[in-house]
Amino acid sequence: MAIVSISLLVFLIWQLPYFAIIQYPLLLLGTWFHEMGHGLTALLLGGKFYYLEIYDNGGGVAYTNVSFSYLEYNMARAITSAGGLLGPAVSGAILIAAARHQIASKIALWLLLMIMVASLCLWIYELLALVILSIFAAVLFFIAILRVRKLEVFALLFLGTQCVLSTYLQTTYLFTKQFERDNRIQYSDTQMIAVHLIGEYWMWALLILLISIVLLYRSYRYYLKK
Repeated sequence: MAIVSISLLVFLIWQLPYFAIIQYPLLLLGTWFHEMGHGLTALLLGGKFYYLEIYDNGGGVAYTNVSFSYLEYNMARAITSAGGLLGPAVSGAILIAAARHQIASKIALWLLLMIMVASLCLWIYELLALVILSIFAAVLFFIAILRVRKLEVFALLFLGTQCVLSTYLQTTYLFTKQFERDNRIQYSDTQMIAVHLIGEYWMWALLILLISIVLLYRSYRYYLKK
């Protein structure tokens, strides 16, 4: 089955050293999905999304403001933090599910392409991120205009699986309370959720990990449904 083969391919890409040249741009793409999750969540809540940064080491940050959100500030801040953690899993599940139908595949490809182009024009200023994301956008554009069904399905399943796998790759970050950046101690996203709501960071990490697993399972099940 295509989805099993592609899942195995994605897994091998991240496990074998021979694919190091491919791993790096995919790592930055996963960071893009994460940071766009923060930014788009803030916009959906009525807040502001200023810009995002993607660092050479694969890290990143999205600069947002939810002070004037439709929701109470603490709730909006917590949801925005969760948006980045769930962004890759939600995006991956949508792409995998969309690959099952021809029209949905085309819509998903063009929507992803438009969001990527919008981010390049509005929210990304660093040269490295601009180059890498521009290459991904160009590849998506050619796949979309070629209208080859098998190629569309491969692209959606590959990117969808890659997105979901990026949740697994950030497991260590999920269960991190704080970290150092630019000689300053900063809270992780799960700790930010705990600060603005209730509980401990590891509780929210477990919940987000569980949601990501359920999304993966449901999307695979939907795609494979006869």
